[in-house]
Amino acid sequence: MIPEPSTLEFPHREPPAFGVPMQVAPGVLWLRLPLPYALDHVNLYLFEEADGWALFDAGIGDEPNIALWSDVLAGPLGGKPIKRLVVSHYHPDHVGMAGWLDERFAMPLHMTQADYLYCRLLRATTQDQRKEDRGFYHAQGLSDAEIDAILQRGKSYLQRTTGLPDSFDRLIGGETLEMGGRTWRILTGGGHAPEQAMLWCEADRLFLSADQVLARISPNVSVLEVEPRANPLGQYLASLAEIQEIVSDTVLVLPGHNLPFFGLHERLDQLTRHHEYRCELVAAACRDAAKTCFETVPVLFRRALDSHQMSFALGETLAHLNLMVRRGQLAIETQDGVLRYRTV
Repeated sequence: MIPEPSTLEFPHREPPAFGVPMQVAPGVLWLRLPLPYALDHVNLYLFEEADGWALFDAGIGDEPNIALWSDVLAGPLGGKPIKRLVVSHYHPDHVGMAGWLDERFAMPLHMTQADYLYCRLLRATTQDQRKEDRGFYHAQGLSDAEIDAILQRGKSYLQRTTGLPDSFDRLIGGETLEMGGRTWRILTGGGHAPEQAMLWCEADRLFLSADQVLARISPNVSVLEVEPRANPLGQYLASLAEIQEIVSDTVLVLPGHNLPFFGLHERLDQLTRHHEYRCELVAAACRDAAKTCFETVPVLFRRALDSHQMSFALGETLAHLNLMVRRGQLAIETQDGVLRYRTV
């Protein structure tokens, strides 16, 4: 897809150093923490309250972040406690430090029900149970050796999360949350996660978009093994439309990755066009001969992929295929348990 000219505005051209909070709005600090991936950072946001701090997202639960959090709490945050934690979704880079923080502060945890329970599910899943995913990958056209390469990655989720409190306060779309002296409207959306939470403060024109709307990249929208016929891309596109209808274009977007920016509605349009273009590529590729999901991956991902990247690429490719089947753009042919897709 040819890059489009953009009028997005970035009030901070350079991000803060890891572990060094930066003020982005009155009473709001932007804290950036490292990740052990190609996407090497996650954004957290702290909100000053009378007797401590409210925190939006927690970072990944590994040793470097434990060390950084210890320094941040003792230094830039002035020794004040974390009084509440809001987690946008279940991914380790957002929920990973929740257990560690809970051990120290016993603060309330606010999450959507679906993402809290999915986090609990993943932490309880054994490696033997993961082997049951073989059928899912076989249906997508992978060989036994290719399936083994993916499944042998093991349970990294346990290694990158520090647990959860035993109870939580449920975030429900359409309701409000008082945080940092502001009233925030709760929005929820599927696609990147089952029920990702976002917060909008209309009065101060602030929008905590989590990973649903990022300035420079499109969030991964994948079909998961546990729900192979799901339509996360349809849910994601519906969420983008809902955000555009509800949230003002004048907000400062505070995302989970990349830089804060102005230009929400333009970015929503860009993300929608991006996925529609990818559907066009799939339709063209499947027109002359039916293809498996695995055979379709290079249509959307042109670079070489390792087993970790391949699992995400398969999930995202299948999300496009499932959406197009629901739209009536693709038909499924099945042979020996392997699914192939042909343009109608």
